[in-house]
Amino acid sequence: MKQKLFRVVADLRFSIFILLLISFFSIIGTVIEQDQSIEIYKLNYPLTNPVLGILTWDRILQFGLDHVYKTWWFFTLIFLFGLSLISCTFLQQLPSLKIARRCQFFRKTGQFYKLNIFTTLNTFSFNQILLRIKKNQYSIFQQKNIVYCYKGLIGRIAPILVHFSMILVLAGTIIGSLFGFKAQEMIPKTEVFHIQNILTNGQLTVIPQTSARINDFWITYSKNKTVSQFYSDISVLNNQGNEVNRKTISVNYPLINNSVYYYQTDWNLVGLRFQTLNSEIIEYPLLNVLNNQNKVWLTWISNNNSLNEGIIALIDNLEGYCSIYSETGTFLGNIELNETVDFQQPFTLLEILSATGLQIKTDPGIPIIYSGFFLLMISTLISYITYSQIWIIQKNQKLFIGGTTNRALFDFELEFFKFVK
Repeated sequence: MKQKLFRVVADLRFSIFILLLISFFSIIGTVIEQDQSIEIYKLNYPLTNPVLGILTWDRILQFGLDHVYKTWWFFTLIFLFGLSLISCTFLQQLPSLKIARRCQFFRKTGQFYKLNIFTTLNTFSFNQILLRIKKNQYSIFQQKNIVYCYKGLIGRIAPILVHFSMILVLAGTIIGSLFGFKAQEMIPKTEVFHIQNILTNGQLTVIPQTSARINDFWITYSKNKTVSQFYSDISVLNNQGNEVNRKTISVNYPLINNSVYYYQTDWNLVGLRFQTLNSEIIEYPLLNVLNNQNKVWLTWISNNNSLNEGIIALIDNLEGYCSIYSETGTFLGNIELNETVDFQQPFTLLEILSATGLQIKTDPGIPIIYSGFFLLMISTLISYITYSQIWIIQKNQKLFIGGTTNRALFDFELEFFKFVK
């Protein structure tokens, strides 16, 4: 019963069926937004107007379509597919490899007529033919007047490596889903932060209790005043507050500490710091006034305690200055860092307070997935190695010789004719 069950699981049709199911639900997970809030699903998939006539927000949440890749039934499909690959490997591929390693002598001349390539020689030099076969890297086995030769046995390992590499990819996917997490933080410069704003995490994820400090943040601009790159100088701290790791990160160049990746993803301006004539330090918060991708911030700087009179400060970069406008929108000029201006009362721009946006994530399954893909590439190269076999029987002053191959048939024919030429 167990053997029959595993043979059903190892069947190619069963594997294709499970793979199609995985592909189908992967497409659903790509089309439907994953790991979003309930409000987003209620807005995009209302009960009154189902998408495709069936998709509503309550059904999406009921069947876990909002987190397809972390559901128990998706893990079950991956497990069944992996079980199918393992069963096929042990029940079909390994026995096939074991048979290929055996000496498969032909005992009767009638067996040659089943081969695609064979011939009968009346005049021949037996030793000369074996020497030519040996020079072509064939392994030769002989019992009196019968000979069996093969080469390229390593090519038979390729299907086993393909199965093993796919199992690694599946295992890495499951491990990443169970133990990985992704967080997003917006931290002002010079502040110390902990990982708190968790976007996604697995059922077995343990969030590291480490802290880090943003030492500095700056932006470089191109000649046409567009953002070229932004940088964050980050220090990772231990429980005593001492620095254990430090790096200046930028887009695509993260800080890696204990398999936790700190990516530079965004930036923000949070306030302007001014100094008045009597050395009083005042901070004004900045508000992002546009909802699109353009970053423009403004604040209201009052001239009295009633806050009904003042000027507008507007800033859209981190080059060290901001623009000043009157209440009616009249442009009054720019003010740079450490510059003092007099609008009813003198004040000096001390600092533009900025914040860096970090994406913090870990995925322990990534090295396993990469290993699986690397092994898959190796198996692809190995599969190009041709597995060829040659049989020889010397009987009644005749030499029966024939062969077969699993690929590159034309090259094998040329090689075979050189043997018997």
